[in-house]
Amino acid sequence: MSQQLLMIEDDARLARMVADYLGQSGFGVSIAGDGQHGLAAVQASAPDLVILDLMLPDMDGLEVCRRIRALPGALARTPVLMLTAKGDPMDRIIGLEIGADDYLPKPFEPRELLARIRAVLRRHVDGPPAEHAVLRFGSLNIDQDARTVTVGGQACELTSYQFDLLLALAERAGRVLSRDQIMEAVRGRELDAFDRSIDVHMGRIRAAIELDVKNPKRILTVRGVGYVFARQQD
Repeated sequence: MSQQLLMIEDDARLARMVADYLGQSGFGVSIAGDGQHGLAAVQASAPDLVILDLMLPDMDGLEVCRRIRALPGALARTPVLMLTAKGDPMDRIIGLEIGADDYLPKPFEPRELLARIRAVLRRHVDGPPAEHAVLRFGSLNIDQDARTVTVGGQACELTSYQFDLLLALAERAGRVLSRDQIMEAVRGRELDAFDRSIDVHMGRIRAAIELDVKNPKRILTVRGVGYVFARQQD
């Protein structure tokens, strides 16, 4: 059975062109023209991935993404790829922080959209080996299967994207990684200067997992290079 995608996009011509292209690549694609119908479609059909436009007539894509992440059960983990015509990096930062799995600026090449969709789906479908399902660093536990993080048994609030960033660092504990290397590990491709938004994410991750945010022991900054996840912790 083909994987089912939902495109929430008010530009009917663009939506149909994208649906036809992705259909030729083996995907089933349904279309919703605004946020309300899109949210209803997510709950009714539980798509494998949502392609979400930032600019919609009734509510913006950020609000739609927030509401998807607030849905019950597995629906809240529905992969979201956000489309944006805006040049303001803050929109992309906010989108990633509230749980979007990737973003793609308009105008875009259909082949790049297809590649991004496949990459996001692989990350959600491919599970890690069972024997490596939980990474433990002192009181910090990272459960790869459940995609949860706890410190001293207490759950840490992280977005899906922030979890991926933390996991990428933890899997390479002791190795100094540049921002480009971290983002490439998470999303499988090279990015531009927008990667500076990783500093925002790292601040959020530290706030969630560090015992003392002002004196971090787990995620350390290497000036002029990037970040390193410490092997030895509390």
